[in-house]
Amino acid sequence: MGSQLRAIKVTENVYWVGAIDWALRDFHGYSTNRGTTYNAFLILADKITLIDTVKHHFQDELLARISSMVKPQDIDIIISNHAEMDHSGCLPQIIKYVQPSKVYASVRGKQALAEHFRRKPHLSIVEVVKSGDTINLGNLTLQFLETPMLHWPDSMFSYLVEEKLLFSQDAFGMHLATGKRFADQIADEILEYEAAKYYANILLPYSKLITKLLGKVSSLGLEFDIIAPDHGPIWRSNVNKIISLYARWAEQKPTPRIIITYDTMWQSTALMARAIANGAIDQGVSVKVMPLSANHRSDIATELLNAAALVVGSPTINNNIFPTIADLFCYIRGLKRKNLCGFAFGSYGWSGESIKQVEESLKTMGVEITGECIKAKYVPDEQVLEKCYNQGEDLAKKIKNICV
Repeated sequence: MGSQLRAIKVTENVYWVGAIDWALRDFHGYSTNRGTTYNAFLILADKITLIDTVKHHFQDELLARISSMVKPQDIDIIISNHAEMDHSGCLPQIIKYVQPSKVYASVRGKQALAEHFRRKPHLSIVEVVKSGDTINLGNLTLQFLETPMLHWPDSMFSYLVEEKLLFSQDAFGMHLATGKRFADQIADEILEYEAAKYYANILLPYSKLITKLLGKVSSLGLEFDIIAPDHGPIWRSNVNKIISLYARWAEQKPTPRIIITYDTMWQSTALMARAIANGAIDQGVSVKVMPLSANHRSDIATELLNAAALVVGSPTINNNIFPTIADLFCYIRGLKRKNLCGFAFGSYGWSGESIKQVEESLKTMGVEITGECIKAKYVPDEQVLEKCYNQGEDLAKKIKNICV
């Protein structure tokens, strides 16, 4: 298999030498239905340089692609932009095999690598670079920009000055396994959805930092002809598209969309969800109903990226909210989506604590509560369903005013 793997040309001096993970379906709680790639890049400068490595069990794929261009032992420098294990998992083995003269990481990157790979003596050669530092590769120059908490404390960008090529680690990436290496080869609807899903589930909590970073990049006068992230396709044309999307998502400005999510035991909560949706739809706003029996938590997080409202329903079980609703709140609370409004609803048999618990969870997320909790005992009657419809209608009117 190794002899069949080839590096893919990005520029005259840069080649993709990463790996494709066609089988990945979960990335720490985020559903990756289209798999992913672990991107690594070989710079064929006077000092041959490897940018990042790959997940540990894809080491042979990385080495095979490198070997299609040069002997791995000819690599002089390795850059670790990000210490997360999907990019550094085989780094100790690669260092041992390649024996580069230098390995560079950020200050926190060096610390993270040491803490990840305890008792690996060959990691002692890792040296630190900081924002503004450069490395002379002979005929080319690498410049560094630390990007802490985008999305780990150690994260940094590497910029190949002469090529105007940004190695952006996890920023501007997506989980997408494909045989096509460049964004312009992939349908726009797939690109935009997977980029949005990645942002919503990975980078959303750091939106303020992203806005600040984009401003800093602009003030430094850095220009990008190519953006090469550590996951997904390489942006080699219209790079402003992904930068503009990030700027918009970081703003967290709501659009007139309502996400209604719920779980149900005997369809009572589902009936209420549909009534709320009908009231909102009749006001002409976009509504998406997402039962947790058919939607993954990370897909709901994705849909919330451009929404103005979140409405959550739960039946009561053992005096508590339904387990899937608890799971959803545990997940999306940490993503810190701002500028949402909404309310809670649900059904119960004899106690009904869940509905108030849902409302408290929404408040904990910072959601503005726009209406009282709606409860239905056993099966909702016409009066309850009318209340659901009216509250959906009122919510739609409110967000139309907010999103003017």
